[in-house]
Amino acid sequence: MDFYVGLHQPSDAARFDRCMVSVRRLEDRVGDFAAGEWMMDSGAFMELKLHGRYRYGADVYAAHIARWARCGRLVAAVAQDYMCEPFMLARTGLSLADHQRLTISRYDALRHHARATGVYILPVLQGYAPREYVAHIRAYGRRLAPGAWVGVGSVCKRNGDPDAIAAVLLAIRAERPDLRLHGFGLKTTALASDLILSLLHSADSMAWSFAARKARRAGDLTRSANDWREADRFVGRIETQPARTHGYQHSFMEAA
Repeated sequence: MDFYVGLHQPSDAARFDRCMVSVRRLEDRVGDFAAGEWMMDSGAFMELKLHGRYRYGADVYAAHIARWARCGRLVAAVAQDYMCEPFMLARTGLSLADHQRLTISRYDALRHHARATGVYILPVLQGYAPREYVAHIRAYGRRLAPGAWVGVGSVCKRNGDPDAIAAVLLAIRAERPDLRLHGFGLKTTALASDLILSLLHSADSMAWSFAARKARRAGDLTRSANDWREADRFVGRIETQPARTHGYQHSFMEAA
């Protein structure tokens, strides 16, 4: 599994073989930054959480992709999806089906506007129950080419229940075993599962920042939620931790 560590500061990107940087961190930046292989996050979660909608069109995001594609090796820009957790549905006032439809619509618009950049636009599967992700795959139709690299949304808030994440991944795999899946915002509880790891092509996480912030609040003033060394130690733990046998027992059909 390819792991992309999430970073607050684009200037730290050069310190890592792979990383994830949000477009929100680049919107007001002027100068280029050095990087190796990296992904651009669309900032969708915070945009919808704070505003309940996208305040700008896909063309604006596409312009950012074009601007920053010259920095390092930008392997993918995540599409501007609509998360489907219950609290996010309450925030937008829309239905889960609406969020799935708008996710595809936004993906289509971004592909159109960003075509000239040559950067891969990472489509995102959305849902909450496993069967809803399967329905979203079918709604994408031919947009998802054989072997496509695809993000799996609305799982980061379920890190405390790896079985729930595994159920979603198994359902997707049963429907489209060819897809290369990316897990957003996974923590060590999920990344320590051998089953989850076997189902993922890639993943990203900023769990290191949350852990450092929590430790600092508890009195450890040596920790910083913005220190790249915290991120580096986290990457080391992810790369060296032994995988645990997962307790999930359902079959592919049951998961779907």
